[in-house]
Amino acid sequence: MLKKCAWDSYDEKDLKKLEKICKEYRDFLDQGKTERECVDLIVNTIEKEGYREMESIIREGGKLKAGDKVYAVWMNKTVVMFRIGKKPITEGMNILGAHIDSPRLDVKQVPLYEDIFHAFAYLDTHYYGGVKKYQWVTIPLAIHGVVVKKDGTTIELNLGEEEDDPVFFVSDLLIHLAADQLEKKGAKVIEGEALDLIAGSKPLVWKKGEEQDGKAPKDVIKAGVLDVLKKSYDFDEDDFLSAELEVVPAGKARDAGFDRSMILGYGQDDRVCAFTSMRAMLDVKNLDRTLCCILVDKEEIGSVGATGMQSAFFENSVAELMNLTGEYSELAVRRALSKSCMLSSDVSAGYDPTYDSAFDRNNAAWIGAGMCFNKFTGARGKSGSNDANAEYIAHLRKILDDKKVVWQTAELGKVDQGGGGTIAYILALYGMNVIDSGVAVLNMHAPWECTSKADIYEAYRGYKAFAEDACF
Repeated sequence: MLKKCAWDSYDEKDLKKLEKICKEYRDFLDQGKTERECVDLIVNTIEKEGYREMESIIREGGKLKAGDKVYAVWMNKTVVMFRIGKKPITEGMNILGAHIDSPRLDVKQVPLYEDIFHAFAYLDTHYYGGVKKYQWVTIPLAIHGVVVKKDGTTIELNLGEEEDDPVFFVSDLLIHLAADQLEKKGAKVIEGEALDLIAGSKPLVWKKGEEQDGKAPKDVIKAGVLDVLKKSYDFDEDDFLSAELEVVPAGKARDAGFDRSMILGYGQDDRVCAFTSMRAMLDVKNLDRTLCCILVDKEEIGSVGATGMQSAFFENSVAELMNLTGEYSELAVRRALSKSCMLSSDVSAGYDPTYDSAFDRNNAAWIGAGMCFNKFTGARGKSGSNDANAEYIAHLRKILDDKKVVWQTAELGKVDQGGGGTIAYILALYGMNVIDSGVAVLNMHAPWECTSKADIYEAYRGYKAFAEDACF
C-alpha cells in the first residue's frame, strides 16, 4: 500500500496556514528548550486564550461548567489542560498526551573542577536519555536552567542563545592523533564521563592583599569561573548543589532544504507533538466530550518521578476537575478514565534511505506522508508496549478520512533491530483506548532533529479532528 504524499493535497490557502503553524512551532522550539521553559511558554499562551489555573479556582471555592477552560501545573515541569464539554465527564474524555523533556546533558551537583595541568575549568555532566555520545562533541552548547539558593532565591540561566553570549563545548581528539580512538566501537568513542563542558581557560588575577591565607588559590582557572558566576549571577560554588542546569545545543530551529520543506532543530522529540497538541486544543470550537491535553516530563528516562506520567498528578487533576463540576466520586473518576480515548503522541523513526537496512520499508514512517500511528511500540516481541485494538483504530481511520487528514502507520524499525517506548502503556492501565501517534523524525535523539512541515501540519489537523469527533 503506497504512502500518500501530504504535499500533493495542498492549495495556496493550505500552504499559508501550514507556514503559519510551522513558524509558531519554530518559535516554540527556540523558547522552550527545557521542561520549565516549555511549561512557562505554554501557560503564557493558554492564559491568553482564557484558561484559568485550577488551584486558584479551588482556593476561591469556584465551580466549573461546560465551556470552561482550566489548567494545572506540577513542579513547573508538567502541565495538564482541560476544556469542559457538554457531556458529563463520567462519559469519558478525549485526551491528547505528549512529553516535553528531551535528551541532553545535565550538569552534576558538584560539577566545577580544574584539570591537573591548569589548562581548563570544566563542568562535569551526566547525559539524560538515550544519546549517541559522540554527537555531542565540538558543537556549540548552551546552558539553561535554574539555581536555587538556600534562602529560596531562584536565579534563571539562559546562556548561549544570544549572539553576544558565550557558548560551551565538549572537546574531541584531533583526527591527526585519533588512530586508537577510531578503533573503538561507536558507543565507546566518547565515554559518558568525558562529556564535560569546557567552561573557562583564563586564570583569576589576584591583587596583592586579596589572597586567601596569604596566597592565591591552587585552581586559578576554576577561581576565575567562580568569580564570573558571583559577579554576573550572584551565586557561589555551593549553590550548584540545588541547581537544575541543562546543556542543550545552542542556536535556533531553522527551515531546512532549498525548498524549505523541513525544520531542523533541537528537542523535536517530543515537542513537535506537544506543540501541535496544544495548538489543536486551542483551535477546537465546539466540544461534546471534555478535552484534555497532558504534557509531561521524564518520558526519556521511563516516565518516572513526581513529574513523569507514572506519578499521580494526572489522576489527581482529573479528580479535582470532577469535584469542581460536581461529578466527583472515586467510582466516577474511574469511569471517566476508563471511557476516555487517547492519542499518546510521540515521534516515530522517519525512514532514512541512507540507512535502509534498519527499516521495514512497508511499515516505516515516511517523511512528508502525514501524521503517523504506531499500533504498538516496545522492543523485540512488542515488550513494554501498548498494542492498540483494531476497533479503536477503525474508529480513528473514519475520523481522519472524513476530515481528509493525511496519515500513515508505522513500526519503529525492523523486528529485533531495537525499539522504544512512550507513555501509552501507562494511560492504558486505566482501561481507556490508547494508540501512539505523532510525527516522523530523522536524526531522532541527535542534537539536531529533522521533521517535515507537512507532517507537522497534518499532526495538528489530526489532533484537532480527534478532539472534535472521537467518541468510542
